[in-house]
Amino acid sequence: MGIGDKIDNMSEDASGKAKEATGKATDNERLEAEGRADQSKADIKQAGEKIKDAFKN
Repeated sequence: MGIGDKIDNMSEDASGKAKEATGKATDNERLEAEGRADQSKADIKQAGEKIKDAFKN
């Protein structure tokens, strides 16, 4: 996994966590759901990168 991809995925995950927390604090279900979705996308991307790395070795 390239360091740039890893940083992008971590950034997206952190952004998702912040959105989710803000949604909870403001009782905004849509924002909370967006945050969870962003975290899921980051997890899926990270898993894909790990699979690519496994096939490289």
